[in-house]
Amino acid sequence: MTRVKKGVNALKTRRNILKQVKGYRFSRSKKERAANEAIVHAGSYAFAHRRDKKGDFRRLWNVRINAALRELGGTYSKFMGNMKKKNILIDRKILSTLAGSNPETFKRIFEQVK
Repeated sequence: MTRVKKGVNALKTRRNILKQVKGYRFSRSKKERAANEAIVHAGSYAFAHRRDKKGDFRRLWNVRINAALRELGGTYSKFMGNMKKKNILIDRKILSTLAGSNPETFKRIFEQVK
């Protein structure tokens, strides 16, 4: 079997890894093994937190809708229950936006649901 020298490839890999961890603290930005470990962990956290972000936004929308409903004398749980019963299919993201930027439209929806 022929001999394969990998100096160029190893340097390229190392350079790319260290480029990715630029700005990390301590040895994670300077040493190849620690940098590799940091990249693996960062990737797994990024994957998990992309999933978490969806729940975070849903919770934010719920809080905004509830705050707007409290001003109108309603509650979030009853409002959403009545929305389902009356088969009004407006998602929480749109309701939250309406509650913040267009309160009169939100009030009309509230009156229709109530």
